[in-house]
Amino acid sequence: MNMLDIDRQTDYAARIVLHLASHDLDDLVSITKIASSRKLPIPFVRRIVSRLALSGILRTVRGVGGGIALARSPSQITMFDVVTAMNGPTCPSPCLENPEGCPFGKSCPVQGVWAKSGQVLDTYFRSVRFADLANAPGHSKAHQEIAKREANH
Repeated sequence: MNMLDIDRQTDYAARIVLHLASHDLDDLVSITKIASSRKLPIPFVRRIVSRLALSGILRTVRGVGGGIALARSPSQITMFDVVTAMNGPTCPSPCLENPEGCPFGKSCPVQGVWAKSGQVLDTYFRSVRFADLANAPGHSKAHQEIAKREANH
């Protein structure tokens, strides 16, 4: 995975987790509501939810009154969890995926730069908690406006 280029699916996954982090932990939210409020195609949201559930970030409840919710507190879910669930481990360069394929191997100073950049990204993503994002200035107001629009429909 090329970490320097976060794909759309990972971006949407982070936004879905953020949406759920703005609800009470016990609130079950339908995929349809999330797709509607985030302007995402339902099949796309289903695929993302499936991957996030398999990784233990979300829990799903089937049937009438079912929906999805965070599997644990938003203070225990990091951006690293979401990125890793969607894309696997950080790897900013193909030479790190197959170091034996590089004729210079571990003695290459550039390879060391790529490895360090991946570590820096991992450390930063581990420091970003969804509880903090949900409580970021301005986000609460935006989430309330989405909830109002949903209630009027």
